Amino acid sequence: MRGAAGKILYVGKAKFLPDRLRSYFQPSSGLPPKTAALVSQVQDIEYFVTGSELEALILENNLIKKHRPRYNIVLRDDKHYPFIRLAMEDPYPRPEIVRRVARDGALYFGPYVPTNALRETLRVLRHLFPLPNCSITIDGTAERACIEYEIGRCLAPCTGQQTRSDYREMIDQVRLFLEGRDRELVRALEIRMRQAAEALRFEEAARLRDQIARINKVLERQRITSTRLEDQDVVALVREGDTADVQVLFVRGGMLIGRKDFYFERAEPDDAALLTAVLQQFYDRDTVVPPEIVLPVDLPDEGVLASWLTARRGARVRLATPSRGPDAAILALARENAEAAMADHRRRERMGEAEARELQAVLGLARRPRRIEAFDISNFQGDQAVGSMVVWEDGKMKKADYRKFEIKTIQGANDFGMLYEVVSRYYARVRDKGGPWPDLIVIDGGRGQLNAAMDALRALDITIGADGPAAIGLAKERGDKGERIFRSGDTDPAALEPGAASTRLLQRIRDEAHRFAITYHRAVRHRRLAQSRLDAVVGIGPARKRALLARFGSVERLADATEEEVRSVSGMSDALARLVLRALRESDPLRS
Repeated sequence: MRGAAGKILYVGKAKFLPDRLRSYFQPSSGLPPKTAALVSQVQDIEYFVTGSELEALILENNLIKKHRPRYNIVLRDDKHYPFIRLAMEDPYPRPEIVRRVARDGALYFGPYVPTNALRETLRVLRHLFPLPNCSITIDGTAERACIEYEIGRCLAPCTGQQTRSDYREMIDQVRLFLEGRDRELVRALEIRMRQAAEALRFEEAARLRDQIARINKVLERQRITSTRLEDQDVVALVREGDTADVQVLFVRGGMLIGRKDFYFERAEPDDAALLTAVLQQFYDRDTVVPPEIVLPVDLPDEGVLASWLTARRGARVRLATPSRGPDAAILALARENAEAAMADHRRRERMGEAEARELQAVLGLARRPRRIEAFDISNFQGDQAVGSMVVWEDGKMKKADYRKFEIKTIQGANDFGMLYEVVSRYYARVRDKGGPWPDLIVIDGGRGQLNAAMDALRALDITIGADGPAAIGLAKERGDKGERIFRSGDTDPAALEPGAASTRLLQRIRDEAHRFAITYHRAVRHRRLAQSRLDAVVGIGPARKRALLARFGSVERLADATEEEVRSVSGMSDALARLVLRALRESDPLRS
């Protein structure tokens, strides 16, 4: 769940997503305070498709560890899922539980979730293989074996009863078992179970039956996390008619940490050509190129592309098209996510078309709006005033076309004048540069704001109406709870039906313009606040400036300080303290 500016607020998992979301989005009176606070901030929801609940659990952990969302509490620590480690370089390696995978030459198996499944695995291993269950140094020179040898659970390699070569052969069998090459082992256990049952040794048969069940449980295949610690991008492609979706999964250190989705409404019909274009444009940006890129099809210019990627990375890059194995499994997972993304895009398109058709009917437009542009103004009592323009096109916000403006000609709190300036500047550029024209212009505000925008359009000789874009204002009248639309020439505003698809569409676009304007206003305000009178003092650089403001809190309080107080700040000398105070007091007319 994402909040403002795409910030991740919460990562969760669900076997059936609609039911899980329905438990959140209900009347706030029925929600715990924390959940109600979370839901009030959610602006977007993104989801991954996994192959099993176990994969969802592992992916949830990976994403929480990477993003540390505010509303994930239980898993916000640094715990890792457990692995089984076999230090094959040791003379007598023994399975051990670790929570960190290191590049130390050892073999790692897992992760095993939940932890009791791991401990059960170790118990099964020790029942199947007479492994030492101790921590002493094994060198074959011990004087006597322990009780484990006496009861047949260990072959006493510590005393030399089991030779090193025999021990290594047993460890090789353990390795095959942990790698999942366990069919022969399970088949042997099943034979032993049937023999025990036929011999009426039912307790032994039941124990073997339970062991088989436990083995099948703990060896469940996992595609989300790999112990090979590879860095790779996995690319999948799906098509539906003329549209296509390319999904890139980012695997770092063996963990799936994120993805990028590319949706094409009118896609290149050849898969290889489309993927080549995507790879070239994507990795031409400031993007980290991994050592391996997994692809669903072979590319015709694969050698050239690999050489280019190698130059971008500064080390060899391999392009792989697997047909089986772990890479094929993660490629299948990428395809599942691409299929889900494609379904989302098409659903949003259908929803956008329905909203636009309804909006056309509500506003009496000559044609269904495909492109809507919305404007808003943000300022603080006329200071640091900025404007914003956002674009909705074909069912979604088109962020590449967003524009922001610093107000240049208006002083003081004058929203009407600011809107006139912003609308004039933007559409003069569209007219002169031949940019795309909207079907509908939405002004955040009432009659006064709309009239200011209309005056700006008329001054540019831009036709409003049948042959040009329509224009409306969107605001609430004083005392109203619902939205109203204002149109030029209408005596009274028209009420919008609460909850209607067209109303939601206009509100969504208007709210985005408001968010974009506020974000830019805050950035401008922060930048200007940083340009204080201290910048003009010779000898006061960024470090001394930060130290002074941290000590006194503001330039005004610094100007009221004594020379001794200023001199006590780190990096300040007697001469600099006198220089700073003189400069600040002389620049303030109330002090001079």
